[in-house]
Amino acid sequence: MKHDILFMNDAVVNSLVANDMGLVMEDVEKCLSIFDKGDVINPTKCVMRWGKTPEDENVYGRINAMPGYVGGDVNMAGIKWIGSGPQNYKKGLPRASVTVILNDPDTKLPLAVSDATTVSAKRTGAAGGLAIKYLARKDVKTVLICGAGAQGRTQLEAALLVRPGIEQVYIYDLFLDRAQAFADEMSAKFGVKVTATETVEPAAREADVIITVTLANEPFVEAEWLKKGCLMVQMADYEVTYDCVRKASKIVCDTWDGIKHRMISPIALMYSQGLLKDEDIYSELGGIINGKKPGRENDDEIIYFNAVGMGIEDLCVVAHAYKLAVEQNKGVQVNYWEK
Repeated sequence: MKHDILFMNDAVVNSLVANDMGLVMEDVEKCLSIFDKGDVINPTKCVMRWGKTPEDENVYGRINAMPGYVGGDVNMAGIKWIGSGPQNYKKGLPRASVTVILNDPDTKLPLAVSDATTVSAKRTGAAGGLAIKYLARKDVKTVLICGAGAQGRTQLEAALLVRPGIEQVYIYDLFLDRAQAFADEMSAKFGVKVTATETVEPAAREADVIITVTLANEPFVEAEWLKKGCLMVQMADYEVTYDCVRKASKIVCDTWDGIKHRMISPIALMYSQGLLKDEDIYSELGGIINGKKPGRENDDEIIYFNAVGMGIEDLCVVAHAYKLAVEQNKGVQVNYWEK
């Protein structure tokens, strides 16, 4: 029988949903809520790695396959296929390239193929923003972002959305020129003071929120730098020491099983070494969103948040864009089965 699929390029999916961080954050929040309720199928990601160790990924890259299904009013299946080339900047290319395929959860037939490169960056920023929404002090004034790439930009965008009272942002990067370019761009875009810093410690000591999105292969944030009430938002791998985790009164994550499977962040490594137990995880973020446990309970507690990311988050955003595209006759219909 004849069957068509919808192709959505970057312009279509971005204009419909992905360029609006508020919409993306709503989709990711819904996804985490449904995930907590158990109405998902979320297999562990398949990592096709170049090199021999997880650390090699930061040089040679990887491609991840992340299938899943989200129930509720999303009711969509699919897969995220994401290539990560850390050396792409030398060729003037973005590090990440992302494709999402949507499948009908009933017939299992493909419904759409979509670019999701911006979606992926924005949903990661949205996850960090949701951590700030539920786990940071209400009166956040100072934020330190480590990593002046695309992820640093989306983390700042989301942070400002949930804490518009932020007054000072510090940006740290191994390359000071990149940090300065970030500071100039983000200051102009959001009207907030953004300052490039050559060292982490002074900014970390001042920060109400510390966000790490780097390719570091060893820790560079120390526990003694964390002030009362600080929230650590670790969206990458190795940046904080074990003592930073130990100093936290609450450890929160997006998916504890996913983090253990990935086995690359401090809490995963601590677990593998017998230094942290399942019961030491206070909650997954979805449980806090659903009111099963409170988030921040006072202005003094230090909280650690770690996210590994889930393909179902991308599926939620792209499914939203697909619904709008069908309603608005956007995208290109491509014949899949001729007859």
